[in-house]
Amino acid sequence: MTRYYGEHSKVFVSVDCIVFGFDQDQLKLLIGKRQMDPGRGEWSLYGGFVREDESLEEAANRTLYTLTGLREIYMRQVGAFGAIDRDPGERVITVAYCALINVKDYDDELRKEHGVEWVSLNQLPKLYSDHNEMVAKAVHQLRRRINSEPLSFNLLPDLFTLTQLQHVYEAILGEEIDKRNFRKRIKSIDFIEKTEHIDKVTSKRGAVLYRFNKKMFALDSTFRL
Repeated sequence: MTRYYGEHSKVFVSVDCIVFGFDQDQLKLLIGKRQMDPGRGEWSLYGGFVREDESLEEAANRTLYTLTGLREIYMRQVGAFGAIDRDPGERVITVAYCALINVKDYDDELRKEHGVEWVSLNQLPKLYSDHNEMVAKAVHQLRRRINSEPLSFNLLPDLFTLTQLQHVYEAILGEEIDKRNFRKRIKSIDFIEKTEHIDKVTSKRGAVLYRFNKKMFALDSTFRL
């Protein structure tokens, strides 16, 4: 690659991954203790530097795959963070990405290998540098999009109960939802399909299981909850 701009100072570019999961009726975040200086031992998001031969999105996908072993998962850019003193080691500009995964799809051995843990948002510790700011911005974006994008289905198994779906909405919004109105609205949405399967594990009485029909959703451009 031809080298230009030699008269300008160089900065590092990194990506940080804000990985959300839903477990025990709570929205949880995947974090771990930082294993490098500066900030060794501090709670942190999982991230890495962008290589010369990859785009930002490719770097984020690579980082997410290394962490989770999962491909084709929901990922959305949250924003760029470039405060001059955000990293005491070097001048580092980072671009944060939000990912949503089903906790049960994540190999627990891989989680242990990377030394990361699922932590509830309401018990989130102080994170390295500006990582708490990144998480807050990601949550704000999820709350803004939850009623116009099918985000919740990325956090659930393929088959789910209406109670589980409602709890996902409540966990993201941070507030209770009226059960009757929620179910009435959900049952009017074509791409949320009722199946013949019954959940007898999480429901004592046995609850009907539903699924998200991606093909039907692709035909529905007016989704609002």
